[in-house]
Amino acid sequence: MRMKLRHFAPKILSAAALVAAVCFVPRATAQNPDNMMPEQSEAKGKQILQQLINGLGGPGYTEVRESQCEGRRALFGHSGDLTGYIVFNDFRHFPDKARIEYIGKGRNTILLSLIGLDGLDFAHGGIVIALYNGDRGWSYDRSGVSELPVTAVTDFQEAMKRNVDNLLRFRLHEPGLTIRFGGSDTVDLRQVDWVELNDGEGRKYRLAVNRSTHLLDRSVVSTEDQENQQVNDDTTVYTNYQLRDSAWTPMQFTREHNGRRSAQFFLDSCRYNPGFPQDLFAKDSLKTRGAELVSKKK
Repeated sequence: MRMKLRHFAPKILSAAALVAAVCFVPRATAQNPDNMMPEQSEAKGKQILQQLINGLGGPGYTEVRESQCEGRRALFGHSGDLTGYIVFNDFRHFPDKARIEYIGKGRNTILLSLIGLDGLDFAHGGIVIALYNGDRGWSYDRSGVSELPVTAVTDFQEAMKRNVDNLLRFRLHEPGLTIRFGGSDTVDLRQVDWVELNDGEGRKYRLAVNRSTHLLDRSVVSTEDQENQQVNDDTTVYTNYQLRDSAWTPMQFTREHNGRRSAQFFLDSCRYNPGFPQDLFAKDSLKTRGAELVSKKK
């Protein structure tokens, strides 16, 4: 009997190995986007995007049109070293209106570079407001209200095109937008599925969706820099999600440009669809709001 067992053992092991191999290969193939038909890859990508939207709050997320968030922004020098923090109050009316109020302490030239006004300086307790409304933009400082440089406005418009919230809420059905499954991966010790989108205007979005929570762990927006003959990657890492009103919100997020940390945000509060007054994003409201902020600081 032992001889029979010895005789058949290799065959049994070979059969088991074959079954294991057969079971393993389809699983690996299913996770490899290069082995999927285009329509399968698109369907898989859309499925993950829907899971992401549902994880962020479903209609409670997609129906957000206004937000007000307060917190601190870390400031980094050209060498990437931390130089300090600045308090901000960020009002948004999606997709193309923003009012960002910065309250700085001490003399701070980096503050002005945030809104494209390099070279100016603010004394102790300086307040700056950057207001964007479509293709117009203004700033408020202690000298009054001024037009923002054209480059600052165009930079804001481009940032709104790259904004993932705008992408998920308004742009998924745009003509020319393509969606595909980008594969499975481990990012920051978490299992994620990548979704890749191209908007037909030279922007490629890669979204890492957490398999367990279906929240966004990281996004990468790649664009061609024709002047410097390179591709620029702008990465955002999202952490500390908390439910705020109707949407799950990352209360901390970090931005990197080509692998170098460029900004870090720590939110203290966020409200959605609070019902802003109609003139909040109008130029004429800047002086009034600036005066209110100054009086509160005294």
